Amino acid sequence: MTPRIRRLAVPVLTASLLALATACGSGGGSPATEASAKPGEKIKLSVGLFGDFGFKPLYEEYKKTHPNIEVVEAVTQFNDHHNNLVKRLATNAGAGDVEAVEVGYISTFTSQPGKFVDLKQYGLDKRQDDYLDWKWQQGLSKDGQQLLGLGTDVGGLAMCYRKDLFKKAGLPSGRAEVSALWPTWEQYIETGKKFGAAKVADAKFVDSPGEIFRAMVNQAPVGLYDAQDKIIVDSNPDVKKAWDLSNQLTQEGLTAKLAAFTPPWNTGFAKGSFATIICPAWMTGFIQEQAKDASGKWDIATVPGGSGNSGGSHLMVPKQSKHPKEAAELIDFLTSKENQAKVFKEEGTFPSIPALYDDPSIQNFTKPFFGDAPIGKIYSDAAKALKPQHLGPKEADVRVAIGNGLGRVEQGKQTPEEAWAQVLQDVQKIR
Repeated sequence: MTPRIRRLAVPVLTASLLALATACGSGGGSPATEASAKPGEKIKLSVGLFGDFGFKPLYEEYKKTHPNIEVVEAVTQFNDHHNNLVKRLATNAGAGDVEAVEVGYISTFTSQPGKFVDLKQYGLDKRQDDYLDWKWQQGLSKDGQQLLGLGTDVGGLAMCYRKDLFKKAGLPSGRAEVSALWPTWEQYIETGKKFGAAKVADAKFVDSPGEIFRAMVNQAPVGLYDAQDKIIVDSNPDVKKAWDLSNQLTQEGLTAKLAAFTPPWNTGFAKGSFATIICPAWMTGFIQEQAKDASGKWDIATVPGGSGNSGGSHLMVPKQSKHPKEAAELIDFLTSKENQAKVFKEEGTFPSIPALYDDPSIQNFTKPFFGDAPIGKIYSDAAKALKPQHLGPKEADVRVAIGNGLGRVEQGKQTPEEAWAQVLQDVQKIR
């Protein structure tokens, strides 16, 4: 995984670590005593991230008004970051003053309120009206009494596509025309068949089925868990429909068999190995980084189904922090309306503050790399149409089990039926 990619990847939180997290979740441990900072005393705050959040320029700005604060980033890969945080919370040692948590893991950590600082203690509950309601709720403890994290971004969905490859396949290439090709996922697959029939040299229709599956499930009213935190993979028809349609892409020979966030996948962007990819806002920055020579070839269309969410993060303060007050103040600054807008324009991560969605500086924001696509408007519209979905405490592990099954089908190791049967067995063990 490259530093910029941090919003999704394929979450792998091992069952043993999840069990450890659950076992340690109710107790507060022995948090460090907050140091009483004297006027002018130098304080070092460590910020644990899983990639480039675009915060470095903000740290420099923060230092102008807080000259006694030094901020040090500790950046690790997506899976390592979350796995390490579980272990550090369990042992009450080693966590940063501020820790980022991706949405696929947020329930794992908010179920451990005793391990994190209640940000209400430092007045951050004043920020509630800033946020999308569902994004705010994700940062609360299960009983809703404690504020454990403030949101950074949301991953409103679109579909990025290669205009040049569409033209070679004899398909429309304008973003409005392309959006009209696939109001539904079934029509997306039909478009893929037309692309495949054109036999465009060295290019498939889509990178792999994994993110397609996630997008479809995220659009459903209910996903992998019900509201009572019961895993419902085996009984939710929307999950099975997403499984069947995702595997249809494989069976029709429409995937490039490039697993997301692997070196071959990165190379696939540069080579133009696939024509479409699920595209949350943060993905635009990654495409631009990996396909440097493809400026003007990529564009952005509406995602089948019209909306959805993939990714997004929160910032939290472990109780181990010796400076929780200063850590909370830094979170308040990093997640402010003004700074979420700045990070979006630089990194592509879309704000979780709805007041920005109609701001002209966001609405009118474009990127020449994507043919001057109205990125601000596209992702604002997607964010406005988002419908929240309940996330369960072992969401990440369940997604891994399903993703592994999709991979086995794509690699020809199992039929979809065989892989589904194993997925259900694997999910049963997670319960």
